[in-house]
Amino acid sequence: MREDELRDLVQRSPWLVRALGVVRDSGLPDTWIGAGAIRDLVWSERYGDGFDPSSVRDVDVVFLDPADLSRENDDRATQRLMAAWPEPPWEAKNQAAVHTWYPTKFGGGPVAPLRTIADAVATWPEYATAVAVRLDAHDQITVCAPHGLDDLLDGVWRRNPTRVSPEISRRRLARHRPAERWPGVRVVT
Repeated sequence: MREDELRDLVQRSPWLVRALGVVRDSGLPDTWIGAGAIRDLVWSERYGDGFDPSSVRDVDVVFLDPADLSRENDDRATQRLMAAWPEPPWEAKNQAAVHTWYPTKFGGGPVAPLRTIADAVATWPEYATAVAVRLDAHDQITVCAPHGLDDLLDGVWRRNPTRVSPEISRRRLARHRPAERWPGVRVVT
């Protein structure tokens, strides 16, 4: 089962397990870690020289709080995580508020409000980054991967057309340089 492959990689990273514990214990509603930190762990272990937490640009923490759509809510959530563990570059975003800022920041037309974390994760830029994990109350890792785990676990960078245009995808590809950072990763355009 592909979820077990991902769980095994996560469990072998004390840094990520600690981050997941901080996120779980933060008190934020429906909270997960996803996107680049998960991709970096998997691809660094499978296609690189091993995972180095100091190379993580940000730890994308997503939560769902439809009662407070303010930017200040994101800031408070990030500060709460930093107070618990200052080391990681936390970046918390309320997925219930994405529709209030996404078109202004990234262009395009209006986006519908997101109702669940799975709805949010399904819109993330590449299929390999459209994955989130969390630690439950019993220290078990739960996986949210609406598009599956094949691209992440098999080293495939492929645009998720749900919300990312080919132009934005090309810019992300130039910025992240996946094939250079992780030899063996295939880029599918």
